Amino acid sequence: MSVSLRVGLVGYGVSGRGQHARLLREVGQHVTHVVVRDPGRAAAARADWPGVIIDPDIATMLTRASELDLVVIASPTGSHLANVTAALEAQLPVVVDKPIATTTHDARALARTAEANSGRLTVFQNRRWDAEQLTLRRVLDSGELGNVHTFERRWERWRPVPQHRWKELDVTAGGLLLDLGSHLVDSAVQLFGPVVSVYAELRSLSTPVDDDLFLALQHVPGPHGVPVHSHLQAGALVGAPGPRTRVLGDAGAYLVTTFEAEPTPFSLLDDIPRAKHDHAPEEHEGWLVRGAERVPVPRAPGGPTDFYREVVRWLTAGGPAPVDPWDAVRTATVLDAARESSVEHRVVTLR
Repeated sequence: MSVSLRVGLVGYGVSGRGQHARLLREVGQHVTHVVVRDPGRAAAARADWPGVIIDPDIATMLTRASELDLVVIASPTGSHLANVTAALEAQLPVVVDKPIATTTHDARALARTAEANSGRLTVFQNRRWDAEQLTLRRVLDSGELGNVHTFERRWERWRPVPQHRWKELDVTAGGLLLDLGSHLVDSAVQLFGPVVSVYAELRSLSTPVDDDLFLALQHVPGPHGVPVHSHLQAGALVGAPGPRTRVLGDAGAYLVTTFEAEPTPFSLLDDIPRAKHDHAPEEHEGWLVRGAERVPVPRAPGGPTDFYREVVRWLTAGGPAPVDPWDAVRTATVLDAARESSVEHRVVTLR
């Protein structure tokens, strides 16, 4: 890209360095300031971005707000409210990692702060730009599934030894509901519309936080009058992960058997000998399935770098944010309802 933004990055761990810094570099942007206290991570930032300014906290970084075009918040979720508020009140545009905050109350407060200040806010719901999501959108738009009634998506892992980090230890800001659940709910809402009711089962099997979850969402009825039900699952103790995505309609199904090279028993489908007419393209994302019939679906182009391309466009050419922060508020509302449902063992209706 011809435009190079001066980016202040808050946090330089798995998310800050492993995702945001890498993607920013891939789209030609430059990290000029990093907020980090850990000496090892500070050294990594200096090696990655020669000349970078290392600050101990966001308040110090914001004393030089005029040197920045964008602030990216990649700190633990529990600090999002304070960090995003500070950056917005310094009149700077902000990208905040998902989830936007730990509760609907805090998410709504950040969306309102963004509206009250000239600083703009968007949320790193990068999975909207995945080839997986874009391919499914194309399949739905084609009408080949007919009237869809069920959407299933799983984000399952075999991780019997938990990682020792805040996501597995912080009972307020950690856990799979906030982490992977925010992606799963956002994907379902983007595909099938607003949620009207939530049923959830949340468990803590190997960590102090929730590490096994099931959500059943009912969406607003579509044009054909039948509400889609989304069944979303995530788990850390899943030795045999299920199919990544299954969408059921009255004219067929769409099936994705693998995700990010994670093996599943269902990936064996790709090894079944095919009929002579069944030639899968080299890059296919999933299958259209009607009983014994299966047809490969070409992969739509897309990837997480497209999120940051949209951020650059947003900041230089104007227009809507890549992800409306109020979308993140609605996701937070669903996640809060999931907690309530799991504790009270009931379906929660959203108003």
